[in-house]
Amino acid sequence: MNEYDSNRIFDSVKKIGYEKTDIYENADCYLLNTCHIRDKAKEKVYHEIGRVKKKFRFKKKPLVIIAGCVAQAENQEMLKREPYIDLVIGPQSYHKINNTILNHIEQKKRKEETEFDADLKFDYLSKIKNSSSKVSSFLTIQEGCDKFCHFCVVPFTRGPEYSRPYNQILDEAKYLADNGVREIILLGQNVNAYNNDKFKLSDLILSIEKLPEIKRVRYTTSHPKDMTEDLFEIYKSSKKLMPLVHLPVQSGSNKILRQMNRKHTVEEYLKTFYKLKEINSKIEFSSDFIIAYPGEDNRDFNDTYNLIKKLKFINSYSFIFSPRPGTTAENLGQIDKKIALERLEKIQNILFENQIKMNKSLENSVIDVLVENLTEDKTKTFGRSDYMTPVIFDGEKTDIGKIVQVRVKKSNRNTLFGEVITNSNQKVA
Repeated sequence: MNEYDSNRIFDSVKKIGYEKTDIYENADCYLLNTCHIRDKAKEKVYHEIGRVKKKFRFKKKPLVIIAGCVAQAENQEMLKREPYIDLVIGPQSYHKINNTILNHIEQKKRKEETEFDADLKFDYLSKIKNSSSKVSSFLTIQEGCDKFCHFCVVPFTRGPEYSRPYNQILDEAKYLADNGVREIILLGQNVNAYNNDKFKLSDLILSIEKLPEIKRVRYTTSHPKDMTEDLFEIYKSSKKLMPLVHLPVQSGSNKILRQMNRKHTVEEYLKTFYKLKEINSKIEFSSDFIIAYPGEDNRDFNDTYNLIKKLKFINSYSFIFSPRPGTTAENLGQIDKKIALERLEKIQNILFENQIKMNKSLENSVIDVLVENLTEDKTKTFGRSDYMTPVIFDGEKTDIGKIVQVRVKKSNRNTLFGEVITNSNQKVA
């Protein structure tokens, strides 16, 4: 979400003359787009501002803007704490950024913009072309959350669930397709909660895959509670929807899930898992796990560990619980840090083991790879498999944007390495 937002912010400020620079000291404006999900997000912002101040100690001060979820959460407090910050802009106020900048340049007044105007924001952004030059591009279809998980700040920083108009999304998808994008990743805080008029996520997938230029469609991040029957059905008919389902479970313990207010049970999660596996045996799952959540005892932890062992997630994210200001879980008693780290290590070891086994199983197989770019040193070609795994191989610049077949020669935990094949009779994994 942050990557998409950052790109769209730049699409906007280009209209008032700003360009990107790779030379830090040459910047007239320094814009930091923030995320409140990670631990110590607020302090990281102030640390970064300290770096900017040091860089510009003997130069003209740049315009300093803090955007995103930390800006939304802290708003006026940021202006009070750090005089070096000029503007604070929340994630639903990006449509105001140009006017806010221009007014500041004219009036020299520090200001925060943090109103929840998601409909106005996307109406504004729909009139500014998405300048993504990548083969694979995010496309936000939904923002905000109504679930109020006790550990999460998203309902407070992104507001309630909001689904963009269907036609607006399709117009952006067509524009991306016409400008070289071959894979679209539909994006939302709860992307499968998309519901605009009569249209759901499944309708969007079917419509976007009709675009001939688009070779692959994905979506993230989904919520187990919003895996509806129409979404199951689409895995039977879709030709371009990729077989990787990112479905965060967070814990393998029903007790902890209740304390998190996740609104699903382990049994419901398993039902979804096996139903999708039955529809398409090639479907694999990734997930998110919060370890050492307040109240998690050894039994709860073992339930999570055993769930991972049972379902064999191929690529997942795991974190130690860290309290977020304003959430229900903020003041709950935390588990001893040493115990938390030990549990995290055990969880990550088995998650990494699953990754390694999955990648190892693909060695000597032929897989489809969407070619995205040359490697940084220009000696190899880079792309991704159906399961989002990075693949590095000998290829040509002319392959960028195409799906090619690659025989996997070796692998590590994160990456596959191989060679392009031309024999179409080869078995595809």
